[in-house]
Amino acid sequence: MEKNLQDLIEQVPYKVKLVVKDCAEPNQFLFTKDIDDVFSSASLIKVPILVAVLEFLENKNESIHQIVKIAEENRVDFSVLSELEVSEASLYELLVWMIITSDNTATNVLIDFWGMENLNHYFKKIGLKNTTIQRKMMDFEQLEKGFDNLTTAREMAFLFEAIYRQDLLSKKSSELASDILSRQRIQDSLKRYIADDVKVAHKTGSLETVEHDIGIFFSKKRPYIIGVFVTDHTNTEEAKSFIGKLSKIVYDHFSKEA
Repeated sequence: MEKNLQDLIEQVPYKVKLVVKDCAEPNQFLFTKDIDDVFSSASLIKVPILVAVLEFLENKNESIHQIVKIAEENRVDFSVLSELEVSEASLYELLVWMIITSDNTATNVLIDFWGMENLNHYFKKIGLKNTTIQRKMMDFEQLEKGFDNLTTAREMAFLFEAIYRQDLLSKKSSELASDILSRQRIQDSLKRYIADDVKVAHKTGSLETVEHDIGIFFSKKRPYIIGVFVTDHTNTEEAKSFIGKLSKIVYDHFSKEA
């Protein structure tokens, strides 16, 4: 597996970060590449937001079904909530839309719900030293000023492993996070070349020159985590195909394992 992954990575001109972990082996990596490089998270930032909001509700003993107003300044294009023109939604609905369709309006509302500063504080508290929110979704004005949302492959892998192992949240909230991530509707990267009906709890991230996908493959033989993070590409479909090819190599490896 390692040689096949390395050979494929060496064929592409863009920057690649990669992490592969066996869920049965905590704190160990099967394959890594540049896992501590800080890069633009794109919509991957929505995963720590998901965990942070669930943590907040647990600690405050508040309902996930409470209704939250959708402020006009949080509405952005290419959003289910914006298209529906709803003025409010439950926290549960916001979390689901934020993940399964990567809804940016829902994300902006959730950032305001707890506050950007509080979210960043929580990220640091749980060990995400390089994962940070510096702008809301679709705020390209802030992006042009150099304020971007950032993360690393190692920290994203840590987060998904914590969801799998139920280390950060209660069993109920961990299972909810995994369930929401498993309902992901964007399936053209990690699952691109996998025909089997395998459950995957994952999240994508995409910007003009950025393409990411990371998640937990609940393989029947050995569950594992894979994250592929591509930056500085010039063709979105080629980048997604590349992620899919790496993922297929890893999936075939784990499918053969006893």
